[in-house]
Amino acid sequence: MKLIISGKNIEITDALREKVTRKVGKLDKFFNHDIEAHATLSTEKNRHIVEVTIPFNGIILRAEVSSEDMYNSIDKVQEILERQIRRNKTRLSKKVKGGGFKADSFDLMVGGEEEQEYRIVRSKKFSFKPMDIDEAILQMNLVGHEFFMFVNAETKDVNVVYKRKDGNYGLIEPEL
Repeated sequence: MKLIISGKNIEITDALREKVTRKVGKLDKFFNHDIEAHATLSTEKNRHIVEVTIPFNGIILRAEVSSEDMYNSIDKVQEILERQIRRNKTRLSKKVKGGGFKADSFDLMVGGEEEQEYRIVRSKKFSFKPMDIDEAILQMNLVGHEFFMFVNAETKDVNVVYKRKDGNYGLIEPEL
């Protein structure tokens, strides 16, 4: 696995680079050597944020941790990614047969969480009315949800607006 480390509002020291390489490198046993992992370290006020993204075969593994200590954040992000892999090992191995992911590496794992079956407990249908992004955010806030799906009046595509952890909003647009 190739690791790309970048920093926002922080200088990546050799000690930080070594810690990230060592911790994220532990995930190497799950992936083939041609997979790239992107680690972004940043600071905001007194928060130290580590975000690791591992895209492979149309799947994206991602974890973000924020704490008061950068080294603690690095430790936690590795644990979260390993937990995600462990929880979804069967689905991941079925989805990415023959590329990027080593399904046999799970035998090396000690202990562990069992995979849970996905269950849909509620389904809704509603009609789409084309609207702009501001109206979609307003609708989302009015219904009290964390996300809202709508037809963008400009592009005629289905989009999703969502509320981010930092209080701002995000927009998901399809890329064809």
